Amino acid sequence: MDDSISKLPVRFSDIQVAGKGLQKSASILEPVCLISRENGKFIASLAGRRMTRGKAELFETPTIQHNWVEDNRVIRPLPHDAPKLFSEILSEMEPKNVSFHDVVRLTTLCEPPLRIEIGETVFTVAKLEASENEDEHFVDGLKAKLYPYQAGGVRWMHDTIQHTGGLILADEMGLGKTIQIISLLLRGMPSPEAPALIICPTSLIENWCQEIFRFGPTLSVSVHRGARRTGIARGLQSTQVVITTYDTLVNDQAIFASISWSWLICDEAQAVKNPDSLRRQAIATIPRQRTIPMTGTPVETSLLNLWSLVDLAIPDLLGERGDFESAYPDTEASASQLAKLTNPIVLRRLVVDVAGDLPERIDIDVPLTLSHELAIRYSQVLDETLERYPTAGALVATGQLQIFCAHPWLQAESGANLDEYVEVNRSADMPLITPKMERTIAILDEAFHSGRKILIFTIFNRCGDLIREASSNLPLAYWGAINGSTAQEKRQEIVEDFSDYDGPACLILNPKAAGAGLNITAATVVVHFTQAWNPALEAQASARAHRRGQTQPVTIYRLFYEDTVERVMIDRSEWRRNLGNEALPISTRDSTDLRRALNLRPGADND
Repeated sequence: MDDSISKLPVRFSDIQVAGKGLQKSASILEPVCLISRENGKFIASLAGRRMTRGKAELFETPTIQHNWVEDNRVIRPLPHDAPKLFSEILSEMEPKNVSFHDVVRLTTLCEPPLRIEIGETVFTVAKLEASENEDEHFVDGLKAKLYPYQAGGVRWMHDTIQHTGGLILADEMGLGKTIQIISLLLRGMPSPEAPALIICPTSLIENWCQEIFRFGPTLSVSVHRGARRTGIARGLQSTQVVITTYDTLVNDQAIFASISWSWLICDEAQAVKNPDSLRRQAIATIPRQRTIPMTGTPVETSLLNLWSLVDLAIPDLLGERGDFESAYPDTEASASQLAKLTNPIVLRRLVVDVAGDLPERIDIDVPLTLSHELAIRYSQVLDETLERYPTAGALVATGQLQIFCAHPWLQAESGANLDEYVEVNRSADMPLITPKMERTIAILDEAFHSGRKILIFTIFNRCGDLIREASSNLPLAYWGAINGSTAQEKRQEIVEDFSDYDGPACLILNPKAAGAGLNITAATVVVHFTQAWNPALEAQASARAHRRGQTQPVTIYRLFYEDTVERVMIDRSEWRRNLGNEALPISTRDSTDLRRALNLRPGADND
């Protein structure tokens, strides 16, 4: 629109066109509220809608006070009250910076006074938008180089949360959700007065601490958990990042609610998908500026799962719960309709989407922390074994501790030989769901929801029974096992059944029996549930999936407890691997390993 036209009177009736090369049309156009997006901001404009040969054309007014539009030197009128109706729709919104919350509200108005027209870029799918920003790999303070898709994710989150206040990071497991969040915090650095709050399962606290120390060492971190945690809000305002558990937050809700948090990060957010849970209700009361639930399974059993997460991220975006359940029953049509509103704020990428960015093999170490009760029992097992075997106590004790780290219900008389046929002795004071079991179930849950196949390696056969029992509430999947008691002629048949199964599947393997000779490239996830002193055994096991013929990246997890014999095993394995001398004898433990293993006590200061 040229300057001469933009300077015409606001009201159509006052316009004089004589000598200006313009025409006035008597046909009144339908007024519409046009929502568009420019430079990341949502903008509301008053426009006129004209049908030409069955196709709608939109023409914006010079300002939101004008009741006319210009169409190729023709001035066309809108109803005289169009600016007033437009103003009523926007209420107190800023037309040049409408929030995403208000955009969704406008699109869901039952009987708006003006038609609402949505621009093509307003509801861009998050993963498509993130893919356009993959050229920024550098984040100040980050001690790592991001993959292109991770850089795009960080940029998208940084830009999106400015006008939404919240979003959901739902990348598939193995794609680095944690490092993306650390990068985001480095870009929007929290302060001790308004720290970032990370809520996660107990089993992930150690992992978060180590990842922040490794990738974002400039961020100061404290853990709020245990008997010695602070009892006042001011005690939480000493570091930039505070990490706590869901259960601790419920217990200390009043303390957390006394602080305005700059970031609220909910890891493994499937823990708050039930809006009636105490965890979900407690988190909803926490004052925060920006909220990010993290989960690889945003919808598990019902669309209400998604409502619960979205309502945490952007409160009231999808309306009240009752209204939502009425508007969006659990049908495919409802899910499709809902996706149009949520896809712009849910970043969901699968391994297959970004496989070109990834290495063939993704190794992820998952350090875990024994619970207080398990840590006490771990020390008891150590002391009792040393007392029972005064001569060979060190060797036997490390074996018994390995068994305990696999699961506290497992028992064997001879720890020195690491008999794989340990038995299950159910204990009323020891839980089925340990931190390691909890993490395994989370990996299985996400893999099953993504339709992936997974291998779990454990040297203790009965672990497989316990994993299967603990996973009883997971989606339907194929389950199989191969260990020393599996007949040779049956092993390949089990592999074929696992590979041919049309859907998610889990195969639990003993690396001594199935760590060589089998081709299981149908699996793209590998979990080492127990550790090995010698990296060759672990490498052979991982090679069942990561080998010639595999067409997708393979994600390999090593689960281990910090401050236990498993940490010594990890370090020993790394030392052997880095040495790179395969001519060395396959010894298991030396005197240094034994001394270190016996000196570690979980829950104690081992420095």
